[in-house]
Amino acid sequence: MGRGFSVLTAVGPDRVGIVDDLSGAVTGAGANIEESKMAVLGGEFAVIMLVSGSEASQQSLCVSLPALGEKLGLRVTCQPTHEPRAEEKGRPYLLTAVCLDTPGIVHSVTALLRTHAINIEDLETETAAAPWTGAPMFRLSAHLVIGPSVSIGALKEELARLQREHDLDIVLKPVFAAGAESGTPA
Repeated sequence: MGRGFSVLTAVGPDRVGIVDDLSGAVTGAGANIEESKMAVLGGEFAVIMLVSGSEASQQSLCVSLPALGEKLGLRVTCQPTHEPRAEEKGRPYLLTAVCLDTPGIVHSVTALLRTHAINIEDLETETAAAPWTGAPMFRLSAHLVIGPSVSIGALKEELARLQREHDLDIVLKPVFAAGAESGTPA
């Protein structure tokens, strides 16, 4: 039998021990956690994991998860997927944006990226009180893969327009390998 991959998701009320319970179920099925993202949002815990193992271990895990989820008070899903793809051809960049929290910021930024066929590999947002004033500040951080056909100069011009229209502070900078000379950001 070959090696298989599944994406496991779980959402439910936060409590101590959820990660241990889920990782124990993965290990108990003879599978391995390749990648994961976990967060507490409000009072809910959310996790998404890429799990690998033999096809038998994948099937065993996916069959056992509904009962485990019910026991743990979590909504759990298991979706078969394919092996992670090799790194996409393109330039890795980090985009950050900070502003007063207003509706539509994520959509404005992602819509612009979509017009350039830029892939978002990872995106995180948060809202927190600003120091001194307590005003609600929004922060977006996105790891991007920008294809060779995209003009960085043109993209920066459009980001500057978006920055003016929405009163954002946007920074787009290349990501370099650890230990590499970074030079001047593009």
